[in-house]
Parts: sequence; C-alpha cells; structure tokens
Amino acid sequence: MRLRSALSVVASLLLVLLVPPLVSTGSGGETEQQIRGLRMLVPNSPGGGYDITARTAVKAMEDAKLNGNVEVFNLPGAGGTVGLGRVVNERGNGKLAMSMGLGVVGSVYTNHSPVSLQDTTPVAKLVEEPNVVVVAKDSPYQNFDQLVADWKRDPGQTPVGGGSSPGGPDHLAPMLMAKAIGLSPKQVNYVPFDGGGELLASVLGGKVDFGVSGIGEYRDQIEAGELRVLAVTGPERLPGVDAPTLTEAGVDVRFTNWRGVVAPPGMSETDRAKLVDLFTRLNSSPEWQEAMLRNGWTPAFQPGPAFGEFLQQESDRVVSVLGELGLA
Repeated sequence: MRLRSALSVVASLLLVLLVPPLVSTGSGGETEQQIRGLRMLVPNSPGGGYDITARTAVKAMEDAKLNGNVEVFNLPGAGGTVGLGRVVNERGNGKLAMSMGLGVVGSVYTNHSPVSLQDTTPVAKLVEEPNVVVVAKDSPYQNFDQLVADWKRDPGQTPVGGGSSPGGPDHLAPMLMAKAIGLSPKQVNYVPFDGGGELLASVLGGKVDFGVSGIGEYRDQIEAGELRVLAVTGPERLPGVDAPTLTEAGVDVRFTNWRGVVAPPGMSETDRAKLVDLFTRLNSSPEWQEAMLRNGWTPAFQPGPAFGEFLQQESDRVVSVLGELGLA
C-alpha cells in the first residue's frame, strides 16, 4: 500500500510538471485566444498615422492582457504598397497583420500596384478621424482665410504637404479644398511625404506653407504650441482644438480618414477567426476606448466580411474622386 501511494504521488507530480496548464496564469484569458508570435506590419515610416494606430492598438491589447509580445515593424515605400505586397506574399501566415487605411486604397491606383487590398484578408476597420490643416507656430497665417487668399492668388507658390501619396487622404483633402475655393486640382503644388512624421519636419521647417494630416499624428505638437490648426476637415469641431471646420470657414468640404487592419490571403478559417476575435475584443476594451478618446479618433469598428465590403466601396469611391478631380 505504501509503495502504491508513493507511486501515485510521483505520477501526480509528473503530470503537473509535464502537462502544460490549459489556462494561462496572469494573462487574463485562455491561451488558445492568444496569437503567439503575432507581428504587426506598418507600411509607412515611424510617426505616421498607420504607425501610431498600430502601436496604440498593440499597447492597448497588451495592457488589457488580450495578447502579449506583439512585434510592430515598419516597411515603408510607395505609399504603403511595398508593405501591401509583403502581406500578400505571406499567403497563409496567420501571425501577420498590417495597419492600413484610406491612403493604401489610393496608392494602389496611383502607384500601379500589382496587388490590391482585395488580395488580402480583411480583419477589421478600427477608427475614423478628421484631417487638420496646420502651420508652424511662426507662420504668417493666423487663420484659414489668410491662407486661402494666398493660395488662390498663387497656388504654385503655396506648397501644401501631406503624409500620403497621391490618392491618399492627405492628398484628397487639399484637392477637394482647392476645388471648393475655385482652384483646379492640377494647379495645386502638393508635396507628398511618407507619413505624418516626415511631413511634420517640413511644416515646422517652413519647407511647405501648410500641411494636411490626421489629428492623432500632431496632437502633441498642437498642445505644445509648435503647430497652429487653421481648420478641421470633419463635420464637427474637435474638443480642445481652437479651429473651425472647413464648412464654418466657408469651404464646402467634409472629409474624414479611416484606418483598419488586414492580413495575408489564404489563411485558415481558424487563424482568420482568431485575428478577427482579437480585434473585436480590443474594440470592447476600456484601454482601447481611452486610447481612441485621447487621440481624437471616432469609433468605427467593422469586423471581417463587412470590412471587406467597405474596402471594395472605398476602392470604387477613390477611383471616382480621382476621376472627378482629373487626377486619374
């Protein structure tokens, strides 16, 4: 009996040591919900909108213990289509996702990309945000009317910078603004940058007269007084930002950007469902809700197939807008 009892104890110890627990300790969720080795690709430079969105989302999901040790890496180029190509070539990889948005939709056309967003697996649309028209603190432009006066008088000598390639949100917004004030979009001296981070240096350095980009990319510089906001492209004023909407400034334009996540094609249904579920749980977390509020982002969650339908609609819309502006 003693020998049998001793053997039972040894067997129990071996089970504890050799069989992994089904529930992870301190993770806040079951291990099967975690995507081990998940990587988030950012298709533009550090400091841009996709970069900020990706890093904010990853921090929120780690703080909420939804997923741990997610690597974020940048692969900029060609308005996001270099990164897009990488994702499409990673067929079947369930541990890779890409932060993206309206800019990539336009870049597919303007850069004649051999792959498109229709070649990816749609995971989720996350947020929307308005663009802002900004100048450096020492700019002579104190309000939007002064800027418009100079822009109409000599558009070629009033360069505008944007953090996206032609066809992206930072390009489309000033083109629509130009059309609304009576300028031909082809007259606009648009200077593209690979993300809002690169644009910021040129605005602060006076290399462009004004910049157009997302509020989330420049909130810190705005609050620090380094940048002055002349107008907001969305339908409503932004809390804490002393600037009118374009409509209030007499320019009939309402424009918002959006951002989301896609993954490689050819994923297993299990891997696809885990990614969609991860971002669905992220969207419901207090950590993400607080991050959206802090960055001035509007909740716009749309998972899986619904996001895929939205991507097709946006693709059709961008082609139509570029055609109307004589840019496609």
